[in-house]
This record gives sequence, structure tokens and C-alpha cells, in this order.
Amino acid sequence: MRQLANANGEHNIAGSDNQMGDIAMSDEPELAEVELTIVTIQFDAADDKALLAVLSKYIVLTRMVEGCRNVDLCSSVTHPGRHLLIQKWESPEHQQKHFDSALMIEMAESCAGILSGPPEMDLWDGTSAHDLR
Repeated sequence: MRQLANANGEHNIAGSDNQMGDIAMSDEPELAEVELTIVTIQFDAADDKALLAVLSKYIVLTRMVEGCRNVDLCSSVTHPGRHLLIQKWESPEHQQKHFDSALMIEMAESCAGILSGPPEMDLWDGTSAHDLR
């Protein structure tokens, strides 16, 4: 029988008499929980081709910014012309520094005239985030 600790440090016995049966143990390290600052920005395009060009450039450059864990671009299947940026930052300070940066300002200015309305931004808590590196 093996003792396994849950997230609260409580120990449970795992063995053949346990309802879960034997739990396979792996030699691979567990994925570490990480704290991330996550931001989403939703854009609705008036000129889809122009918006994708602006966002593509922005994503490539943002991924090189200190503290950026990743930036993803998703395009809606149900709302043509709707695009979602998902940014993951190491800390709120890194995220705020980026939002005040020339790169962010350039992207925002480049969106003038190619959106059907203002982008929607949201700040997210990484309730279940893992570092896959």
C-alpha cells in the first residue's frame, strides 16, 4: 500500500482495498502549478484581412517580450471576423508594463478603422494552470 498526499497535505491509503484500486506511479515529474496573469482581448473585424495582419505582427513581437509566457490567437467559427487573443504573463507587473508599451500602443493604433467596435478586454485568474515546459 502507498500513502498519497492530496493538495491539503492529507494522506490517503492507496492499495488494492481502496475503491480506486492501485494507482500507477510514474517516474515523470509532476506538472507544476503556476501563477499566471491571463488577459483576453476580443476583436470584431470590419476588415478581417487587415486585422489578422496587425494581430499576427503583434503576436510575434509580444512573444519576445520579457515575462510573456505565451500569446495565442483564436478565430471564431460561429462569428466570422471575431478573433480572440489570449495572453499569459508571469506576473501582473509584466502584463501592465506590456500594456503601457510602445508595442501595445502601436497595435491599438493600427486597429483604427478596421474594427466594427472597441475590443473587449478581460483579466483572468489561472484557476488551473500548468507549466508545460
